[in-house]
Amino acid sequence: MSKTLNIIGGGMAGSEAAWQAANAGLNVIIHEMRPKVGTFAHRTGNLGEMVCSNSFRSDDHEQNAVGLLHWEMRQANGLIMEMATKHRLPAGGALAVDRDPFAQSVTAALNAHPKITVSYEEITTLPDDGHWIVATGPLTSGALAEAVAQETGTEQLAFFDAIAPIVYFDSVNMDVAWMQSRYDKGETEAERTAYLNCPMTKDQYEAFIDALLAAEKTEFKEGETAGYFDGCLPIEVMAERGRETLRFGPMKPIGLTNAHDPANKAYAVVQLRRDNALGTLYNIVGFQTKMKYGAQKAVFNMVPGLENAEFARLGGIHRNTFINSPTLLDDQMRLRSKPHIRFAGQITGVEGYVESAAMGLLAGRMAVAELAGHDLPAVPNTTAMGALVTHITGGADAKTFQPMNVNFGLFPPLEGMKGGRKGRKERYKGYTDRAKADWSAWLGNMALDPA
Repeated sequence: MSKTLNIIGGGMAGSEAAWQAANAGLNVIIHEMRPKVGTFAHRTGNLGEMVCSNSFRSDDHEQNAVGLLHWEMRQANGLIMEMATKHRLPAGGALAVDRDPFAQSVTAALNAHPKITVSYEEITTLPDDGHWIVATGPLTSGALAEAVAQETGTEQLAFFDAIAPIVYFDSVNMDVAWMQSRYDKGETEAERTAYLNCPMTKDQYEAFIDALLAAEKTEFKEGETAGYFDGCLPIEVMAERGRETLRFGPMKPIGLTNAHDPANKAYAVVQLRRDNALGTLYNIVGFQTKMKYGAQKAVFNMVPGLENAEFARLGGIHRNTFINSPTLLDDQMRLRSKPHIRFAGQITGVEGYVESAAMGLLAGRMAVAELAGHDLPAVPNTTAMGALVTHITGGADAKTFQPMNVNFGLFPPLEGMKGGRKGRKERYKGYTDRAKADWSAWLGNMALDPA
């Protein structure tokens, strides 16, 4: 039996799967089509490249499910969390990273591993033998996506995802904008000032909404039908749901005080988060968009402080591919019709960098256990990792399956603890305490030995 694991895709999931499997002794080949075959969103051929936000979201492992997922991955010696921490940027309570050095470090670590080979080629079919993990992400190539659709006998599932624009810091008017993290979160001054804030009066906000709704948008092609993922809605779609939606979403003014005019509360605030260590780039938080490029510049220049803003990258919209995992995958993340193939990452219907890497971590460990001749013990569904994999491999309703971030709603209820907002902090702490104990026990009792 071959002891080589082949992984299609070198994004978050593929990189993490390769790291876990190689550290357990398997020979691993990563098949990455970039830079020979590019995508509209990727800029480099680096493994682990971040194409949307530069944030891994909350790092709070006691009150936040994604922060708990960070903790679990660190306990499993995860590569993605190691490099994210190494290249961390000030961002209050969030784990934001300097995206280019992060991807370069991931690439360097994988290339330096004696058990890992990177083959730059496009895989266009599902292999008939060997041991494989498909971790091609939301931008799976058309040929491979078609092969998956043919194999599963179902139409390709998809939704549209949007990217937020990035602004050059030196083009922001700091006589209007100010630096402050919401509620002044962060232990250091750098963390508390990781965000730029642009205030709006009621009249400015109303004019902005009018322009946003009237702007020329990218339209779906004829015959394309897909929904948006609610965690990454374009701002114009949010505005169409109600004129106040943005003011209670990404443009909410709460927890912020205008340093230039402390006595007057802004009606709405546009926040920008630092995107690199130099502080030369900031991305506009929550401003994913499907506006055409010319319209984006005109509308975003209406934001006070961004009148003369120059953009390192404008927003965009793309098709995001995923499979109906509850129907197609078994509890070991194997394709039921071809069990020598596992799927991992966003193509399985998890949403977000962290969730993708987490499913790669599990897929890598599951492959090692299988090659060693035994099944990996089921991951407790009381953990963040287990809650996610349970959701995509049978916990979700296949008829209404849509991409999902990790959240405490996926966890089994705590015994003897009532719900309600007043007890939420205690309840979340209960979830994380239970998860940490169960995850530690699972890691301690399992053996990764492919020999």
